[in-house]
Amino acid sequence: MPSYTAPTKDMQFLLHDVFKITEADIPGYEELERDFTGAILEEAGKISSEVLQPLNAVGDTEGCTLENGVVRTPTGFKAAFEQVKEGGWTGLDMPEAYGGQNMPYVLGTAVGEMFSASNQAFTMYQGLTHGAASAILAHGSEAQKDTYLPKMVACDWTGTMNLTEPHCGTDLGLMRTRAEPQEDGSYKITGQKIFISAGEHDMADNIIHLVLAKITGGPEGIKGVSLFIVPKFLVNEDGSLGARNGVACGNIEEKMGIHGNSTCVMNYDGATGYLLGQEHKGMRAMFTMMNEARLGVGMQGLAQAEAAYQNAVVYAKDRLQGRAVTGVENPDGPADPLIVHPDIRRSLMDQKSFTEAARAFILWGATMIDRAHRADDKDADGLISLLTPVIKGFLTDKGYDMTVQAQQVYGGHGYIEEWGMSQFTRDARIAMIYEGANGVQALDLVGRKLAQDGGKHVMAFFDMVKSYIKENAGQNEALDRDFLEPLKAASKDLQAAGMYFMQNGMKNPNNALAGSNDFMHMFGHVCLGLMWARMAKTSADALAAGTDDAAFHETKLATGRYYMARQLPATAMHLARIQTGADTVMALDAASF
Repeated sequence: MPSYTAPTKDMQFLLHDVFKITEADIPGYEELERDFTGAILEEAGKISSEVLQPLNAVGDTEGCTLENGVVRTPTGFKAAFEQVKEGGWTGLDMPEAYGGQNMPYVLGTAVGEMFSASNQAFTMYQGLTHGAASAILAHGSEAQKDTYLPKMVACDWTGTMNLTEPHCGTDLGLMRTRAEPQEDGSYKITGQKIFISAGEHDMADNIIHLVLAKITGGPEGIKGVSLFIVPKFLVNEDGSLGARNGVACGNIEEKMGIHGNSTCVMNYDGATGYLLGQEHKGMRAMFTMMNEARLGVGMQGLAQAEAAYQNAVVYAKDRLQGRAVTGVENPDGPADPLIVHPDIRRSLMDQKSFTEAARAFILWGATMIDRAHRADDKDADGLISLLTPVIKGFLTDKGYDMTVQAQQVYGGHGYIEEWGMSQFTRDARIAMIYEGANGVQALDLVGRKLAQDGGKHVMAFFDMVKSYIKENAGQNEALDRDFLEPLKAASKDLQAAGMYFMQNGMKNPNNALAGSNDFMHMFGHVCLGLMWARMAKTSADALAAGTDDAAFHETKLATGRYYMARQLPATAMHLARIQTGADTVMALDAASF
């Protein structure tokens, strides 16, 4: 069966050597000393490998069951949930005022990767709660915060987000769920929501649903959408639980993956709800949760790729198949291990070079969120807003691809459930779909984010890349050749694509939208290229100064060179596709398909 070891050493390298977090001018970062973060990451790693990972296959094979309106989670989930709660992991980066530990988001992100890699379906229960709590924290009244947040931060109560309905997904303006105002200021919520992750389960005393609905008499379309807090059990004034609310799970979905998470059909029948934020401004409040969730989903793409890669490496070293074309490398055995073969090496290097750069990208994004929230930095907020669809879309597309490559290393055994590799692929697949399908992420990037604030943030990104190259050029010939020059070429491809959109998108918007997916992938490659350039510089400096861990830094440089030589040139292909415009994409009329 698969195993998982938390990549704490790589995380420490990124946090302290590459990003130098204790030197960053972000409130709270000065406390993140290496020993402190190391202790937290090591403990989280133990829980991941010893508690959560052994339940991953259990959740996959048992799934969740619905009995008389109650969803039963897989064997061991409830006990593990209590252990995670007792350790304070559910409120790691939440405010102390509500029972959290007020750690920076970047540390919560690192821990989140471990938990997701070891058991994605399980981790979604507290992950969704974190998102719902963040929305209440940002938009709730003081009374709402005091009522719900202490219990949600502790995960005594969990949370959900309710958007999708049977007839509408992305186009939420079509929703039919209604909210009828009541004399006491509450609302009666009636309608049906589908695909609600963790919508009903047996691990918490209460479930706090955040539900999008339209107030009767309000504007039509998306402008009439409001957000409501709808608890499973009503909460009395003294904080105790009251009567059961008019919300129930009608069914749990049979899914391709994440079987350990209950994906529910939720029926609201005159359920009591409380407005969160302003009337008809529900999307603004919900996007507090959605944006956090999209970063978390991008992390899931990385996490599943990392877990799958770790197991593929073990198999490639152990499995004997054929002989190396350059000569026998295992003379005492009947064959050489798979890892001697160049195509297996290519596959493993694809995976390794992706996961290490993706981890850097995710943590870099988390530092921007900390800078935006803790230092009120508008530029950081704008940049992470630009990069959110890239993190979500690119990392989940590529993360899924990497789980397929890991599965392929096993050959036929990768297709057999006994070896457990198919679960990584099946679990990774949903990340490309939920929290906004990746095609929608690409449209958001090209249609909205590029032009946001007059294009200020994308120009800032290009300036950042250009400045990094200029500041570091000429110091190390090998770094110039292997990292900075490829990064410069890829960045020019990305700028050329943006210029194409400007010149051709106005007269025919399809020219931009037909190239949106390619642009999202171009952007992702440039971001990972930038991460590899930064990691390579750090490792090269460490080797030049003398280090006790030369093997780590030499491996880092070799892995980075692979990405820059074999993956980053994909930007040229994506640019060529973009510059063909929309004609070939839109050539057939609907009847011809």
